[in-house]
Amino acid sequence: MSEQAQSHHAITNVTIKTFATLTEYAPEQLDTTSHLENDFGIDSIALAEVMAALTKEFALETPLTTQGVETISDVIGKLSALGVQIAAQNAKETSSVDVDWLKSQVYEVVSEFSGYATSDLNDHAEIESDLGIDSITIVSAQGELLKRLNLPESTTLATAKTLAELHATLDALVKSHHGDAWQFEGGARANNAEAATEESNEEKVHTIEVGDGDTRTMRDFVGLQHPDLFHKAREFKTFYERKKEQQLFWYGMPLETPCKNRAVIFDETTGQSREFLMFGSNSYLGLSNHPEVIAAIQDAAGSFGATNTGCRIIAGSNVLHLELERKLAKLKGREGCIVYPSGYSANLGCISALTGKNDIVFTDAINHMSIQDGIKLSGAQRKIYNHSLTSLEKSLAKYADHPGGKLIVTDGVFSMHGDVVDLPRLMKLAERYGARVLVDDAHSTGVLGKTGSGTTEHFNMKGQVDIELGTMSKALSGLGGFVCADGDVVDFLRFYSNSYVFAATIPAHVAAGVIASIDIMLREPERLTQLWDNIYYFRTMLLQAGFDLENSDSAIVPIVVGDDAKTLAFGRAVRARGMYCQTVVFPGVSVGDARLRISITSEHTKQDLDEAYAILVEAALEVGVPISFGSANSHQLKA
Repeated sequence: MSEQAQSHHAITNVTIKTFATLTEYAPEQLDTTSHLENDFGIDSIALAEVMAALTKEFALETPLTTQGVETISDVIGKLSALGVQIAAQNAKETSSVDVDWLKSQVYEVVSEFSGYATSDLNDHAEIESDLGIDSITIVSAQGELLKRLNLPESTTLATAKTLAELHATLDALVKSHHGDAWQFEGGARANNAEAATEESNEEKVHTIEVGDGDTRTMRDFVGLQHPDLFHKAREFKTFYERKKEQQLFWYGMPLETPCKNRAVIFDETTGQSREFLMFGSNSYLGLSNHPEVIAAIQDAAGSFGATNTGCRIIAGSNVLHLELERKLAKLKGREGCIVYPSGYSANLGCISALTGKNDIVFTDAINHMSIQDGIKLSGAQRKIYNHSLTSLEKSLAKYADHPGGKLIVTDGVFSMHGDVVDLPRLMKLAERYGARVLVDDAHSTGVLGKTGSGTTEHFNMKGQVDIELGTMSKALSGLGGFVCADGDVVDFLRFYSNSYVFAATIPAHVAAGVIASIDIMLREPERLTQLWDNIYYFRTMLLQAGFDLENSDSAIVPIVVGDDAKTLAFGRAVRARGMYCQTVVFPGVSVGDARLRISITSEHTKQDLDEAYAILVEAALEVGVPISFGSANSHQLKA
């Protein structure tokens, strides 16, 4: 066979293998002359993925495009035209033992951290959307891989979408760091030059240096390897204390007054109590200090005592729990409701009770952590879709023939971004692909809808979602979580949801307070009106100033900065001027997506909002957060 024929044969094999991997066709089914879309159903999105994978496979400087591609033969022709030669393939084959060893390490470590069997892993499966391995887990796996490869554990790895990309990144790092001396030795990799001066079994301990120039984030402490489990805690303490000294971390400072539009907080960074404008509270309707709510709590505590003495199905149920469940079911327009000790435990218990290893759960990448943890606990296959319904549709289509159950889980209002899920479109996708839907209304209840019922009411879809889940610790100003659904689903959860069955529930007096909050919310709709007046007013000012609010359309208003260091400095400048809001970095959001998170309530006055606006503009100018306000806004700065 001529060299040219060998090259064409190798290109054909790699191309067919890549198509097979990404489309789930068997290689023998892929006739190179058949039409990709008409014969195989491979649409433009799937084809673009294949072309991207081939671009990486052949290390092409110019990415392959889908233009003019209708068959696999067209792809092979493009590769040949670009001058892809058998020599490149031969070079890969000559190092196949080395490559196979590195690949086995990637598979072994990812299997260890994710729970997948190595046989279930796939080079070109997307780590998040197909394998359901979240960013925290993959960071831990990367730390172990760096250690095994004798690479500095402080090395920052580029984001890898697939295991093939992770493999390629590590391969390039190994060659860059160790050069030609890096080779096999006794079934494991070692660097001959370093082996002469280092003991092969010596434990390498990673210590994080913290100083004024430290650029690390909280992600760097995930998966920190050491024989002592508490080593990571000591390392983090050094980092944490330094951040507090710099007044960059002020999480968990204690309130000394009720949390309203303004509150006195003990400022641990200065050692003094101080009044702040409060923009960190989730009491969206201002009910947490309402006299009727407080009186209801006091009366119920006097009648029923401080707490319950058992779980709900033994001796922990109270008449107030049943009344609360009836009111929540009526509010959501559902047959039944079950109350949990917290919103977090509601997600853990509900998802893990309804799904198992034969099922698939499709979850938005920015869903609340309680959702992600509930899926992990269930043992179901987790498919993480990017924060778009186009990504969800693609994932649903890929697993349309899955024989088990399918559940789509989404936040109604996304807690760190403030945008609202496109529920009508999501429900159409669920119907098309035979999936059930769970909507977490933690930040929607009391905020969205004419009466504050939540996401379904907002879209005039009450009763059309399979499961509506929420918390009572935000707009409803209490404690605990709940699930509303059909009666048979609720009954099932009462006996198979471990976080309900094996945990004491909320005290009766807390239930009484939430009941009062629901009654007031429905009786005083002007609270919801005032909340939205405040939201529109404040958002308009911030947008005119040029702040990046993403797609927020709720009581949660993010100011996106991106860089962790600049965000922390921005937050410090805001707090120093007397405004209290959340500075959100990893793990609240991904590294590089840091932001301030501002919560608007009905209790905020126009004066509060004007003062907050002025503070944010001044702080942004101080630290270099981009803004572009004009003369039309200058009066606000003077307010």
